[in-house]
Amino acid sequence: MTDPAEPLHALLLDGQGGARDLTGDEIRSWQPDQGVLWLHLDYSEPSAQQWLNEESGLPEVVIEALLTENTRPRATQVGDGLLIALRGVNLNPGADPDDMVSVRLYATPYLIISTRKRRLQSVTGLAADCRNGEGPRDVAELLIELSDRLVQRMGDVVEETEEALSELELEILEQQNASVRQSLSALRRQTIRLRRYFGPQRDAFNQLQSERLTWISADQKLLLREVSDRLLRHIEDLDMIRERAGMAQEEMISQLSDQLNQRMYILSLIAAIFLPLGFLTGLLGINVGGIPGADNPYAFELFSILLCILVALQLWLFKQRRWL
Repeated sequence: MTDPAEPLHALLLDGQGGARDLTGDEIRSWQPDQGVLWLHLDYSEPSAQQWLNEESGLPEVVIEALLTENTRPRATQVGDGLLIALRGVNLNPGADPDDMVSVRLYATPYLIISTRKRRLQSVTGLAADCRNGEGPRDVAELLIELSDRLVQRMGDVVEETEEALSELELEILEQQNASVRQSLSALRRQTIRLRRYFGPQRDAFNQLQSERLTWISADQKLLLREVSDRLLRHIEDLDMIRERAGMAQEEMISQLSDQLNQRMYILSLIAAIFLPLGFLTGLLGINVGGIPGADNPYAFELFSILLCILVALQLWLFKQRRWL
């Protein structure tokens, strides 16, 4: 085979958990009996696109899947190989975790070709472990290890999301402000987007277990099932977080409604107190003859005392009826 220009990783697994980087000449002279070859490419690079299309010798359906921009998690058997598309949470600096990063793989018993556009820490960490002698020994173990790392980082994000929700719930009980409402809405959006991608990924793991490939043993399929079960638990946690976030938002709306009702109630009481006062002052303020006390020098003081007595009677009446 020919060598792709500037691969991100070009590793030859030694079957003992270690791997070494290959040069272009070594890639061109590689034979399956030398060990498992793992090529990791950036599919947005023109050189990688050219190599896949013209020199890789892969089936057309595989090339199209490795180069596609938008992909859904899946696992499909192509001959004796396996075409896999997976997603991982975006842990790159300054990125949102729910902005999932996709990785595409075509795996045969002796060859793995993977592609991505953005950096995925699970792949980077796996390549580093291979160079340190702590990586997988064959293709099946590499797929299991990569799946496990993806799910593990998903679990970390789910745990962080749950902790953030707990803090928001506490803030809702202690205070009400616009920042809490915005944070809660952002958390709900993140949870919905994560749940949207986690579900298809579990379907891909299940499909991976069901494929009849001779180079994936029964024990390795059990390990894949464990990874799938862990992902299912994360999906269930996301569903619970989404329900809790919905309940927290309903509680916030209820508290805001109670505050509004309380303020409207106070305004209504104030209006009820000043309604008769306004009626009396308006009635006696008309410029027509016959107004009582117009010629009495003590009329204003007496009228003011009458208004104070009226307010006191109203307050007493409101208290008797438990309106205050």
